Amino acid sequence: MKLCESPGRGAPSPGAGGDPPGSSGPLPQDWGSPLLVLMGWPLGPPGPWLDPHGPVKMFFSRGLDFQKSRYARFMNHRAPSHQRYQPTEYEHAANCATHAFWIIPSILGSIILYFLSDDQWEAFSAWIYGLGLSSLFIVSTIFHTISWKKGHLRTVEHCLHMFDRMTIYFFIAASYTPWLNLRELGPWASHMRWIIWFMASTGTIYVFFFHERYKMVELICYVVMGFSPAVVVFSMTNYDGLVELIIGGLFYCLGMVFFKSDGRIPFAHAIWHLFVAFGAGIHYYAIWRYLYLEPERFPSGVKTSK
Repeated sequence: MKLCESPGRGAPSPGAGGDPPGSSGPLPQDWGSPLLVLMGWPLGPPGPWLDPHGPVKMFFSRGLDFQKSRYARFMNHRAPSHQRYQPTEYEHAANCATHAFWIIPSILGSIILYFLSDDQWEAFSAWIYGLGLSSLFIVSTIFHTISWKKGHLRTVEHCLHMFDRMTIYFFIAASYTPWLNLRELGPWASHMRWIIWFMASTGTIYVFFFHERYKMVELICYVVMGFSPAVVVFSMTNYDGLVELIIGGLFYCLGMVFFKSDGRIPFAHAIWHLFVAFGAGIHYYAIWRYLYLEPERFPSGVKTSK
């Protein structure tokens, strides 16, 4: 197809370059790339048409700027490293719903474990785990609700956010408590049942003094605390439930990608909530199945309640 002549220039000769359709300048340096050839533009020499303020640059900048699209209601700009991300109205609602839904199931699940307990040690472990599990969803829901509807109460919101972060450390320690209390462990591994609570206390103190200052450090603390007690697996004689523990841990790890993606992925925090809920659900099943309905302790495969 013959190109029209540009004002002040002669018609381009085949193979000698020219303007791409709809442009106002010479061709880019990679004009010979297969992508541009497939788009129907001829080969030619380089030119300044892709300058920082050129039409193509502006087109891609606008196309990649989520805030200038009709979907801007689903995500705000990313917050600075020392500040908290401010969700949109839709994100606020999703953050509340994704954890509020699990409050009642977590409470009922805790009660079930208690009634399946045969001794005080099992009952104590069931209550600690149930308290950590239900607190995670309750505190998270309260914080996100206040942040959404009463965001002008800055002091209250800040305190609830700190409490929400502290609850995560408590939840991690509580999740390991049934395994560390009810499974037979070696002499060195049995100390982990106290070490995990020391780590939770240390994390709580860290949040109190350095909340939202060093976000990456806080994330590393969660990861270290979440994986450190796993070393007791090497001292266990019974590996039932290990697969479920690994799968649940993978859900938490994958969810961390979204935990750090506020302002980059719409509804990132709500998606993180779902990964947490799924991971917690898998771990609950493992505790219920292998610690409170364990077949090797009950040959019939069914453990009667109290």
